[in-house]
Amino acid sequence: MKTRVLVVDDEPRMAESIALALTRAGHDCETRTSGADALALLEERSADVVVTDWRMPGMDGLELLRRIRDRHPRLPVILLTAFGSVPSAVAAMREGAFDYITKPFDNDELRALVGRALALTRLERENRYLRQEIASRYTPESMVAESPQSRELLDLVRRVAPSKATVLVQGESGTGKELVARLLHFWSDRVGQPFVAVNCKAFSEGVLESELFGHEKGAFTGAATARAGCFERAAGGTLFLDEIGEVSLDLQVKLLRFLETGEVHPLGETKPVKVDVRVIAATNQPLEALIKAGRFRDDLYFRLNVIPVTLAPLRERRDDILPLVAFFLERHARESGRRRVPSAEAERAILEHGWPGNVRELENVIERAVILARGDTITPEDLLLEQTIESKRAAAPEPGGTLQEYLDRAASDRIRAALAAAGGQRVEAARALGVDRTTLYRTMRRLGLE
Repeated sequence: MKTRVLVVDDEPRMAESIALALTRAGHDCETRTSGADALALLEERSADVVVTDWRMPGMDGLELLRRIRDRHPRLPVILLTAFGSVPSAVAAMREGAFDYITKPFDNDELRALVGRALALTRLERENRYLRQEIASRYTPESMVAESPQSRELLDLVRRVAPSKATVLVQGESGTGKELVARLLHFWSDRVGQPFVAVNCKAFSEGVLESELFGHEKGAFTGAATARAGCFERAAGGTLFLDEIGEVSLDLQVKLLRFLETGEVHPLGETKPVKVDVRVIAATNQPLEALIKAGRFRDDLYFRLNVIPVTLAPLRERRDDILPLVAFFLERHARESGRRRVPSAEAERAILEHGWPGNVRELENVIERAVILARGDTITPEDLLLEQTIESKRAAAPEPGGTLQEYLDRAASDRIRAALAAAGGQRVEAARALGVDRTTLYRTMRRLGLE
């Protein structure tokens, strides 16, 4: 889409000449010979930039600038003048001009100035859009918090957010730990600074150290250039360390040192680098059990656990389930253009489900139901819900058969629950089950779970 430039000059030939120079740069230009005509045009249709002469009879360029600023405060205005001077430039900037250029001017110089004005306009629009998106997503009004547990959680997050204290967010997979971390960032004074999220179990030990702390050129084989780590990239903002329980003991020592000193040591660098970063860590494992097993340092735990935040699983806050269903239905209706309403039977099935995958599983189920529903109403069949282990055990009689058959049934139930909690990701499910993925695939084939 071409950008629109309005050129204003009381000399028609000069206006056409300027418009021609800008048209050759790919802009769509319109000309007017008075300030009044320019304002009338702007009332009819918008422009991206205004280029106006300073000295014009009637309404001069400075007055036109004032009128535009009153009605279209974000529209950049460039002034053309044959009387370029410091006082006139200061006057123009005080009135809000983007810039000015002195006649006679070079066409390339004018095109470059218009290009900079357009770039600034695009950045401002993107910034406003992103702020609106973030605000709509992370304001209390946009959060689904009907249950007492969720309301207490939001209140705690609001009170904790302004501080610099480290926060440890604990909860099952899918309960929204990263959402809490982003809320802490958004409601803090660091909101205009970076938010950097790292999934610690997504990297091997050596790669994770480089990812977090950075490295210098030649620090290891393949390090062709220096690279800033996540701590430095999050400077002034927030670093979210997800799955902190997966970090090796050696790397835990370095994390502890940062929390104590505020300094990082990039690989290959001899001098420490001071970094101002707020750290939020999250885990779906009980760190106390890892400490007893010798897999997590107790001193690091106490450093991270200054402010503990615990997320309740969805099955323990059922007042949130139907409001979350409505929220996800509205979101997917906007994205897909399909409006769906759950039937009473579907709502009952949703409420009776155990939700081992928590909110993440619920959103996946609603997205699937929106796609599969044949009409405007979602039925239980559209949900494709697996029965929970508890409901299966309650509905089924005491199992008979051989011991192996009983164990196979129990294994099938456990694998289905792990897959649901992992959103269908088999590698994730294998980790939760404590087996490698090859063992999981082989067991699934044997049990007919393909």
